Amino acid sequence: MDKATAVADLTDLLAKFTSHIGKRLPTDVSQKLGELREKEVNFLAKEVYESMRANQDAADKLDRPSCQDTGVIQYFLQAGANFPLLGELEEILQGATAGATRMGPLRHNAVETFEEKNTGTNTGSKIPWLDWEIVPNCDSVTIDVYMAGGGCTLPGKATVLMPGQGYEGVAEFVFDVITSRGVNACPPLLVGVGVSTSAETAARLSKKAILRPVNARNANEKAALMEDLLTEGLNELGLGPQGLTGNNSVMGVNIESSARHPSTIGVAVSTGCWAHRRGRIKINADLTHEVISHKGFQS
Repeated sequence: MDKATAVADLTDLLAKFTSHIGKRLPTDVSQKLGELREKEVNFLAKEVYESMRANQDAADKLDRPSCQDTGVIQYFLQAGANFPLLGELEEILQGATAGATRMGPLRHNAVETFEEKNTGTNTGSKIPWLDWEIVPNCDSVTIDVYMAGGGCTLPGKATVLMPGQGYEGVAEFVFDVITSRGVNACPPLLVGVGVSTSAETAARLSKKAILRPVNARNANEKAALMEDLLTEGLNELGLGPQGLTGNNSVMGVNIESSARHPSTIGVAVSTGCWAHRRGRIKINADLTHEVISHKGFQS
């Protein structure tokens, strides 16, 4: 296969996958929402969960986006240094975003900052947003696709704590964010927490956290314990589905961290709404692929 054909084929595949994510929730999110629906005892909350399920069924049957806000497209790449189309990936993902916008169809959400002009293609200056990790001695690429809607983006916040605040300060910051703005993000939420040195590194890690599966646990036992405690504590708030009260406020809490300066703790929160539209696909060197997040995807 020549390079031009390979680029066209991969662009088409990723356009179809990006479009699919707007219509179908990842398998783990669907399963988690089903678990919360079964456990719920509040009558109104059970009805809201049922409307969520019916909404997803309708999106499936009608082949339409499951939420009118299909967000700004973000791609997170773990790209092998030896992947044959590494240099073409940015062009491919630009084309995939424009293609998915037509296929979805996806709402036009890319507005040029300061110009206040909608591009009409969901592409624009640095959009789709690309977050790169280059993996040595690897010839495949794993791509996480995320639709950053307005509601789920609204609670996003990052800060650097005073040295004496410690990990109690991290927990307090998370609670402050979710209690003040979490209801605007269409609960139950998947909460991503980044802990690092500075605001920008913590923010990046918090977004990486919500790309993990809902029931994933941090490999560090202390971080995993904090995930559990934050999940339990946030559920005690009783926000319930769509903020109308219920047993659960969150689907879970995922923490990602890095080593940090001894004098500072940067902390950030990102949230995914109940319609948490993200997907993961692995592309091999021969351009065969494996969809990791969605069962039943047909390319």
